[in-house]
Amino acid sequence: MAAHSRVIVPRMKLGSQGLEVSAQGLGCMSMSAFYGVPKPEPDMIKVIHHAINSGVTFLDTSDIYGPHTNEILLGKALKDGMREKVQLATKFGVRFVDGQREICGDPTYVRAACEASLKRLDIDSIDLYYQHRVDTRLPIEVTVGELKKLVEEGKIKYIGLSEASASTIRRAHAVHPITAVQLEWSLWSRDVEAEIIPTCRELGIGIVAYSPLGRGFFSSGPKIVESFSEGDSRRDLPRFKPENLEHNTVVFNRVNDMATRKGCTPSQLALAWVHHQGNDVCPIPGTTKIENLNQNIGALAVKLTPEEMAELESIASSDAVKGERYSSEVGMWHTSETPPLSTWKST
Repeated sequence: MAAHSRVIVPRMKLGSQGLEVSAQGLGCMSMSAFYGVPKPEPDMIKVIHHAINSGVTFLDTSDIYGPHTNEILLGKALKDGMREKVQLATKFGVRFVDGQREICGDPTYVRAACEASLKRLDIDSIDLYYQHRVDTRLPIEVTVGELKKLVEEGKIKYIGLSEASASTIRRAHAVHPITAVQLEWSLWSRDVEAEIIPTCRELGIGIVAYSPLGRGFFSSGPKIVESFSEGDSRRDLPRFKPENLEHNTVVFNRVNDMATRKGCTPSQLALAWVHHQGNDVCPIPGTTKIENLNQNIGALAVKLTPEEMAELESIASSDAVKGERYSSEVGMWHTSETPPLSTWKST
């Protein structure tokens, strides 16, 4: 296994609109939100700086992480000349109203959310601005129309969608070119391969894979559940529930056996599988530890033959994993539709 110090992180074109990013990104969510207690800010700034200095320059956040605290953290980390070295992605569209999660794509809200993110990040322009979840109450064209104005004004450079259906992606792309679609893609989340990945490829849209390590499952295996603290949202995910975990452990053990034969870690093997999906795919594994970041970079040195790819895909076939990606309250956004534009009456 090549040492991390010898692994050069290549650059890649994300989408066909001109955005260039590091071929592996850094998901920053777990530093501030959803995976238990927020980590100490100085430590996380060190992790971010280590990523940038190692060539991982594509950073991913959202206004809902915290809420807001993750963007503030990144704003602090990108002082002193760091901003020029990175490609910064953030998201809008999920908010808490009276303690309830709400999805909003209203133009007035889109603009206000963008202005607020620019302020928290303390930057002039967002490199890639995603709609975090699609608002199924109004046509996607309405939301993207406002994003297009923000591009024209220089407040954002490129537009992305997260967890969108194939038809939504097409409709959005017809209003303004979509640069990237962010989706969950890993050895245990392969439902996007049927329709969404081919749609992105047909339209020249880059693919950003979040949770490429199965939310840590391919790093630690079943014992990861022992480390979930009280506030860790993964405690509620069906795949980590006892009735599914025992079954899913079989998948991990087989990946782990193959990694041992390859001389790498199971997480590096799982991440290498995502990297081998094509030069239009950028995985963004998240971590709060420098040693894990180094290990993730090491995955770029793991080369897989077509036979090894086929072996991994047979181990983690689409029906091999038990449990849905999210609990039923959260919903499956990548199958959702928005109303036709003809139904829209602007207020």
